[in-house]
Amino acid sequence: MAKIKRGRYTAKMEQGYAVLMIGMRVNKLWAIPSWLPVFTAMGRMIRELYTNKEWGFLSAEFMFTARGVTVIQYWRSFEDMERYAKEGGIHLKAWREFNQLSRKTDAVGIYHESYLIEPGQYENVYVNMPSFGLGKAGNLIPADPHQAARDRLSHNDKQE
Repeated sequence: MAKIKRGRYTAKMEQGYAVLMIGMRVNKLWAIPSWLPVFTAMGRMIRELYTNKEWGFLSAEFMFTARGVTVIQYWRSFEDMERYAKEGGIHLKAWREFNQLSRKTDAVGIYHESYLIEPGQYENVYVNMPSFGLGKAGNLIPADPHQAARDRLSHNDKQE
């Protein structure tokens, strides 16, 4: 289990970064042979990315729902993320396999959303949490206990 950092922290990123939300939704629960390969490919890709940090991948968090999973990924840049999508070992093969599968069945769906975050255009706070999200991708520093979200955003914007 991840070690809890007692207290109040905020994450600092020295430059802009990219966030990718990618996930799958099981549309037909009984169609396990259709959605299980998609689900297992996601885990393999994340392991590959953690092993090859030079590709620009910073960190990921998994969020499970009753019908699927969303992975929030933090990347050094959109260009790094795009390069992995087009050239990355496991991704390209998994993407081709999903495209073939999606022509045959609607048992599983996938989605992604990409966000480019400019320096100073984010804020966050973590209280009594293990390293999580941007706090795992960036540098955690102690946060002022009296600072509100707007104050953290203004302070972050001035320091960039």
